[in-house]
Amino acid sequence: MKYRTLGRTGIQVSPYCLGAMMFGAIGNPDHDDSVRIIHRALDAGVNFVDTADMYSRGESEEIVGKALKDRRDDVVLATKAFNPMGDDPNMRGSSRRWLVRAVEDSLRRLQTDHIDLYQVHRPDPDTDVEETLSALSDLVHSGKVRAIGSSTFPASQIVEAQWVSEQRHLERFRTEQPPYSILDRGIEREVLPAIERYGMGALVWSPLSGGMLTGRYRKGQAPDTHRAQYGFSHMRDERRLDAVEALIALAEKAGLSLTHLAMAFVTAHPAVTSAIIGPRTMAHLDDVLAGAEVTLDDEILDRIDEIVAPGTDASPLPHAYGTPALAEPRLRRRPTSTRSAA
Repeated sequence: MKYRTLGRTGIQVSPYCLGAMMFGAIGNPDHDDSVRIIHRALDAGVNFVDTADMYSRGESEEIVGKALKDRRDDVVLATKAFNPMGDDPNMRGSSRRWLVRAVEDSLRRLQTDHIDLYQVHRPDPDTDVEETLSALSDLVHSGKVRAIGSSTFPASQIVEAQWVSEQRHLERFRTEQPPYSILDRGIEREVLPAIERYGMGALVWSPLSGGMLTGRYRKGQAPDTHRAQYGFSHMRDERRLDAVEALIALAEKAGLSLTHLAMAFVTAHPAVTSAIIGPRTMAHLDDVLAGAEVTLDDEILDRIDEIVAPGTDASPLPHAYGTPALAEPRLRRRPTSTRSAA
């Protein structure tokens, strides 16, 4: 693989990043098999692994720790914190109190003394970004974290965090982890330009749009009830299904699988450093890796633009890009003691 520089950190990473969300109870509960999948990816040249404390409540990090026990120095290791890790209301968020504890918990599960990239998993409307960046700066200065990043932040908050870092002389977010696929191109409007403006690296998640761009989910087929249970109701959206049918025809005409077309599309964007792949089985991994050298010419990219216009989403991703003000009613409604009809 041809490695790319992660933002301006000087760290070289593979264009595919192995996402570990599916290792553990919510995906592949077989630890030995998951370790074998991780090793296969490393042997193929993938040197970038991304997980999070919340994935199967720490089990994913434990599996990654087992897999990297004798190969840690060869891997750029990323994890994330923010989501609830217990019933205690303070076991979540991006406060100093929680991040200092969360990083120690992740280090223990990962069986390592440092994390190469530590990311805030989502924006925290209850915590001043200066508080978060100050805590993360201390973790960098202590040597427990090498670089810091954000995940699924809107462009305005990416810019705000960069400004606060400069004004307060704090470590700055070196990366952003947004959702991006042929079906989910909204970040091309402001997020990716902001990433480029500040010299950040972008490791994009869900490049196959939750599996829709594998060709396994077609128009007219019965919905996948398992995926619907976990918030994948968008997979029944007619606009997405129509786009998938058009993309399948385009891929067939180009002599490519839909998976390889989709992965080559996201890695072709100049702002994208690495695309996160999230295999649950060895077959899933092998399928994606087989297209690692695929590149798309302008004719194919132009045709993709006709199917899903640049800067647009085929339909909104319910579990992805909403700012907290859109996702949480309390942030857009003035509190009142009583409510009455208009």
